Amino acid sequence: MRIGFISTRLNGTDGVSLEVEKWATVLKRMGHEMYYCAGELGGYAAGGTLIPQLHFDHQSILNFGQRAFGEGRSQADAAKLVDDIYATADEIRAPLRNFVRSNHLDLIIVENALTIPMNLPLGITLTGLIAELGLNTIAHHHDFYWERQRYQSNAILDLLDTAFPAKLPSIQHVTINSIAQSRLKERRGIESLVIPNVHDFATPPPPIDSYSSDFREVLGLGPDDLFILQPTRVIQRKGIEMAIEMVHRLDMPNKHLYITHQATDEGVEYWRWLKREAGVMKVDLKLIDHLIGTERAKSQGHKIYSLWDAYPHADLVTYPSIYEGFGNALLESIYFYRLTVVNRYPVYNADIGSLGFEFIELDGFVDEQAIKKTKELLNAPDIVKEMAAKNYALAQEHFSLEVLEKKLREIITSFS
Repeated sequence: MRIGFISTRLNGTDGVSLEVEKWATVLKRMGHEMYYCAGELGGYAAGGTLIPQLHFDHQSILNFGQRAFGEGRSQADAAKLVDDIYATADEIRAPLRNFVRSNHLDLIIVENALTIPMNLPLGITLTGLIAELGLNTIAHHHDFYWERQRYQSNAILDLLDTAFPAKLPSIQHVTINSIAQSRLKERRGIESLVIPNVHDFATPPPPIDSYSSDFREVLGLGPDDLFILQPTRVIQRKGIEMAIEMVHRLDMPNKHLYITHQATDEGVEYWRWLKREAGVMKVDLKLIDHLIGTERAKSQGHKIYSLWDAYPHADLVTYPSIYEGFGNALLESIYFYRLTVVNRYPVYNADIGSLGFEFIELDGFVDEQAIKKTKELLNAPDIVKEMAAKNYALAQEHFSLEVLEKKLREIITSFS
């Protein structure tokens, strides 16, 4: 089959872009051809069809978000807002239709664009196109609007319930966890198949090599320093304040907390607050997104490392998220055999924690038991090695590319 991925952004290390790459890898392995369309393209999707207005950062799209969900929203503006959204949807319909027709696509996979209303016209356009062309579609849902606080108050509920997600006979809905599956059924009467986030556990993790061997040195870390890694974006639901408190309370010398991803996705106020908190607690907190890219490269005379280069050097990974659609960074930490602190967020409780994994667990706050266990394990590498091997085997059983392939075969068979 000729399969097209459509999203707002297919580039970088965000969860959606990473997961699309895994799906594309599996689908190619199954013999299918891949095509890509988004408002930002890079890496595996670099040769795709670029439509700037598909990006959630496009100025016109940001304006719609402000009018629909921002502090200045009003019911009086709602009718005009809906008209304006539909007018912009009309503008992007032709290039999207051309992407489908010129590539003779048999199936499209819509990545989160029918799920979270970061680009309102795109959701409307896709709903209309899928209905008009009777397009076989997999709607891959990562974050529903009702799961995000910033979308709870809005002036366009009818529009959201039309297109986020759309309920059409040619769409097979895929959710990434069982909580989302049950809520989609309850709220919209829509059935979905759960396909969790996955990782290529059949391929062993790459070792530290000549390129990445100096990573700790570049960070200014010596052999006795404790490298604590927070491999996420800087957004409030990541609960990074718990990581700061944990580092503060670890009675160990030379401890340093590094965050790998950018701090601008949802504004910089949270990052400013974290820096103040870290200052008060005397925690060495640094943002290293300028050193981390989707792949190795050179920039302004210094090396750019991949995220894979950071994990093997870390003594401890912190993942204290308050909410996650699933948890890509948790799978990555397992893949690199890292000792990991995880907050028991709802999806972890529902779909991951019960499978027998061994982590240092938090229940929404940093307790003395977690601190004690962390200190003990940091001084017991043999026990950590056993825990990590067990976690890897469990993840390979439940969250591998082979699990994904089996589920995608089921869906594709249902379309033929």
